[in-house]
Amino acid sequence: MMLNCIDRIKLLFRKDKELYRKVYNILGFYPHDIEYYRIAFAHSSSEYKGRNGRTVNNERLEFLGDAVLEMVVSDIVFRRFERKREGFLTGTRSKIVQRATLNQLAEKTGISKLLRTSMRATSHNSNIGGNAFEAFFGALYLDRGYRAAYRFFSKRILGVHINLEAVAKKEENFKSKLLEWSQKNRLRAEFKLDRTENNAAGGPVFYTTVRLEGLEAGKGSGYSKKESQQKAAKAALTKLKREVKFKGSIFEAKEMRTSMEAEEFVALPSMSEPSILIDKPAEA
Repeated sequence: MMLNCIDRIKLLFRKDKELYRKVYNILGFYPHDIEYYRIAFAHSSSEYKGRNGRTVNNERLEFLGDAVLEMVVSDIVFRRFERKREGFLTGTRSKIVQRATLNQLAEKTGISKLLRTSMRATSHNSNIGGNAFEAFFGALYLDRGYRAAYRFFSKRILGVHINLEAVAKKEENFKSKLLEWSQKNRLRAEFKLDRTENNAAGGPVFYTTVRLEGLEAGKGSGYSKKESQQKAAKAALTKLKREVKFKGSIFEAKEMRTSMEAEEFVALPSMSEPSILIDKPAEA
């Protein structure tokens, strides 16, 4: 409280009072070095010149903010859900730091409105808001440290824009998504339980492989068959998005299968009964 009062007094002598106030409205406390935030709001298309006169953008801060944000969310989730296993914690964190969520947070907090960018860049990059949110988080970390970053997310984001309990209960069904995509493209998808082992505590661990058109697409392990299948499906979806060549090979395998099935269908013998009638020549 005392620090905020001191910062408010200092604000009277600041040159860029308006930007300080806007950042304060987002954070709930005043920034110390506003230059970090200016850079965080500078998209690569904006040609913003920093204090040294060089053109800078928010990409480096985005890189840092991504790591700090993941650490802060991991810290919060770890403390909040004391009895949950690693798989649950990882899944909950992923739902919070995913690009779609960060894009929404950038809009809700007002970060998107402060972003300097060209109209062309905005129309070509649907994740520009989420990237800016990460850059802002990187700026906050450099300006005020980890504790301030933790306080901002736990006080100004959770409970205000994100319901952590609801996020934790929301289960993303990767298996259903993969099967739905496969069915739409008329692809054969097969989940196979490879083996079951006991971990150090004596509990079973299941290992599953998912194949698309006979090609290995993903592997997963978990404390239940369902969990191992979900992880295998997630690995498959990730591979399909990242590896265009692999995706193409699946459709090539599908074409080969369907062409072979067509040949087999043509080659099927006739099932009609032999005629018992005597053919007679037509009468004149």
